Amino acid sequence: MEAERRAVERPCVRAAAERDAEAVLAFWRVAAEGVSISDDLDGVRRLIARDPEALLLAEQGGELVGTVIAGFDGWRCHLYRLAVLPERRRQGVARALLGAAERRFARLGGRRADAMVLTRNESAHRVWESAGYREQEEWRRWVRPLPRQEDGAGDEFA
Repeated sequence: MEAERRAVERPCVRAAAERDAEAVLAFWRVAAEGVSISDDLDGVRRLIARDPEALLLAEQGGELVGTVIAGFDGWRCHLYRLAVLPERRRQGVARALLGAAERRFARLGGRRADAMVLTRNESAHRVWESAGYREQEEWRRWVRPLPRQEDGAGDEFA
């Protein structure tokens, strides 16, 4: 009965607060695919402090059931860490999170959103496709871990 009630209950989407950082990290260990270099308490707290509306949380019945990071750099809209509890998938949680993220982008003047999606995560590909996103083959992501400031890295733009 409780599971049926949650299945029809629309998730409540809200911005994360600093007090949510530990719960978000624990949630990602269960619901997200892969691990990020930023998956630590300082990283999540820094995100929330830098852009308090970027990390969106979906809750049902007071339980964290989904997340998405909706980052806007003033020019482009980027989506990361769309994650939904496995037992809550296919119940509208991702749709609610993406809707909230897209409304945020529209308020900020964004024109197009892109999403970071693991190549091997085929179930996620179906989610993004059903939400109207398409794979963009002509682009590839290039990455380089940055040295941490305490590792002796200087400010090269000074």
